[in-house]
This record gives sequence, structure tokens and C-alpha cells, in this order.
Amino acid sequence: MDYVKDKLTPKETMAITMINPTELKEQEFFKSHVWAKLKSIVFCAVMWHGKNSDNAELLKVTSLDFLESDEVIKEIKADYDFIRNKLIKKGFNALTGKDGVWIQARTKGTGGINPRTGERRPITRAFYARKKLVAKIFEDSK
Repeated sequence: MDYVKDKLTPKETMAITMINPTELKEQEFFKSHVWAKLKSIVFCAVMWHGKNSDNAELLKVTSLDFLESDEVIKEIKADYDFIRNKLIKKGFNALTGKDGVWIQARTKGTGGINPRTGERRPITRAFYARKKLVAKIFEDSK
């Protein structure tokens, strides 16, 4: 996190959980691993003092403090539903980081060809909270 114009701003997205295609196809949002993770994650805003610094400053600690009926949660659910339906209709390889306003399903890991074996590494994907969601969680925390 960084301060931009005196406002705490995330520098990057945040991994939520790996995507298991079978579970994603079968589970509604409020029964999903994504929802279980989101409502149990403790978010820590950390300021690193310099590249490769040994020293960091803990700025703020919070959690997702929204009800299932809150507008942001409804919008996250809509992202999940869109990604879930895309998986069902077009398959795992169709999922991209472009989908979703608050959360996205994008590749995770190194992928590509393993230089030692010459074999293709498996393609994995994970749900990520976009910087916009991380910022919102810290903005709305008390």
C-alpha cells in the first residue's frame, strides 16, 4: 500500500483463492470457497520502505465487513456468477483477468514450458481481488 494524496492506495491485486473448475461449476456464490475466504480474510496494509527492504510498517488491519445484502457484495456476486457461467459455457481456458469489476479469475503460477523437462506446466487460475476492491475494504473499515 502507498499513500496517494493522503489516501491509502493498494499497489497490486490480492489473491483470494485458487479456482477448482469442478467446484466453481457446482457452487453458488454464498456457498463458494471465494465467499468463505473473503469473509474470513484479515487485510493488512503494509508500507515497505524501499525496494527489497527489510523494514515495513503496518498501517492498518481490517476485514471484509459487509453484509450479504450490501451493494458491493451483490456486485462481487455478479462477478462470480459471470465468471462461473463463462466457465460452464466456454470452459476453463476462456477465463481471463479482464472479467469482473471487483474480482477477476486469472492465471496463477509460472505456466509455460518447464525448461528442465520440456513439458508444459499445467495452467492454473485463481480469483483475485482487484485493487479497487482492496481499496474499498480499507476505505469502508472503521
